[in-house]
Amino acid sequence: MGPVTLLVADLDGITAYYRDAVTLQVLGAEGDTVTLGRAGRPIVVLTHEPSLRHAARGAAGLYHTAILFESQAALAAALYSVARPAAGTFTGSADHLVSQAFYFTDPEGNGVELYWDRARSEWSWTHGQVEMSTLFLDPNAFLQEHLTEEALAGGTAGDAASVGHVHLSVGDVATARAFYVDALGFDSTASLGDTALFVSAGGYHHHMAMNVWQSRGAGPRMPALGLGRIDLALPDADALGALGERLRDHGFAVRDDGRTLAFDDPWRNALHATVA
Repeated sequence: MGPVTLLVADLDGITAYYRDAVTLQVLGAEGDTVTLGRAGRPIVVLTHEPSLRHAARGAAGLYHTAILFESQAALAAALYSVARPAAGTFTGSADHLVSQAFYFTDPEGNGVELYWDRARSEWSWTHGQVEMSTLFLDPNAFLQEHLTEEALAGGTAGDAASVGHVHLSVGDVATARAFYVDALGFDSTASLGDTALFVSAGGYHHHMAMNVWQSRGAGPRMPALGLGRIDLALPDADALGALGERLRDHGFAVRDDGRTLAFDDPWRNALHATVA
């Protein structure tokens, strides 16, 4: 997964949230766009769009951007960092068996997940489906166990992190499956009936998810604040070419400039695919 682009009304305020609370670093700022990430890897791209308004309740769009930390100490440091100045943005936590996750909502309503993965050898698979759950995870106990003096002093600030997965609100799961599995080519790794679908490549638990928990029946998005674009990084030019052919075969419009494939899902969520 590449960076997630967010369209924001308050560029300075949202930049401060992801920089000062979430512990991302400003990697670049040009005009109305700020790129934030860790260890040189872009994670969130903020684009100033003050003319836009928030989408209506129940609309399709971003459910959350999930930022994957490579150690529990780095995750604990980020959790502690958000909790101090922005405790009101915390919305919950869970042990998903494959991961430990903490959830927030940024000041403009964009969902954020901060998480750490257990080793793949600890994941349980049955008939191609990964076992995930939502178990109680006490954030205070997590901090007590994993927040080290070194991390408190900024020792993990330069540790790498990345977009682990992106979770979307969509209108229905069947249409999401037809696009993200059949056309885009992800593997289905888990599902919750007709309410949520989890998909991945390369045996990961999920790189993307789609749910209808707050958006069942939603139609195509209108221009609004929130999700601007999701970037996908493919391994090579052959994979990129095959993706373009597959999308066209399934009737989806693709814009190809020779380096990037740009296309929309059925809810007009914009995606760009490039070679990593």
